[in-house]
Amino acid sequence: MTINQPAEPMTVTFTCSGQATGKMRNELDIKMIKPINEHFTLATDEGSFHGGDATAPPPLALFIGGLTGCIMTQIRAFAKRMDITIENLHVETTIQWGWTPKDRIYETHPKSLDIDISIESPSALEDQITLVNAAKKGCFVEQTLAQRNQINHRIKTPEGFLVIS
Repeated sequence: MTINQPAEPMTVTFTCSGQATGKMRNELDIKMIKPINEHFTLATDEGSFHGGDATAPPPLALFIGGLTGCIMTQIRAFAKRMDITIENLHVETTIQWGWTPKDRIYETHPKSLDIDISIESPSALEDQITLVNAAKKGCFVEQTLAQRNQINHRIKTPEGFLVIS
C-alpha cells in the first residue's frame, strides 16, 4: 500500500477555544487549521475534589489518552508504510505526577511516564523495534513532551493582551 505524503516539510496547526460552562466543566472547540481543516468538540470536568460534577473526563485523562492514542496511531500508520504486519496492538501508559501543597493551592511536577507496547506480529522483533522507534519520532505528543518547551501565557486587559512572565 502506497501512502501519498508531501515531499516538503510543513506546519501542522491546531487551535483550541475553551469556555467555562459549569462548576468546573469546560467546553473545548478544537480545530486543525493546517494542513487541512478538521473540527472537534470535547469537554473536561473535575470530580468533587475540585468542586466539579465529573460530567466529562478531567484534563489529565485527555492528556494520557492523547499520548496513548498518538503512539498507537503512529505505530499502525507507519507499519503500513514499512510493510510490517500487526495482528494486534495493545498499549498501557502510566503517568505519575508529584503534588505538593503550597498554602491554599498546590504545585505539580512530572515524576514518571511509561509506555508499554505489546505487538502481535509475524514480523521480526528487530523490525518491530524499528517501527516503534519510527512511531516515537512521528508522534506529535511524544515529541512535544520529549523536549523542553516554552509555554507563553497572556492575560486579556482593556488595552490588549499582557504577557505573563
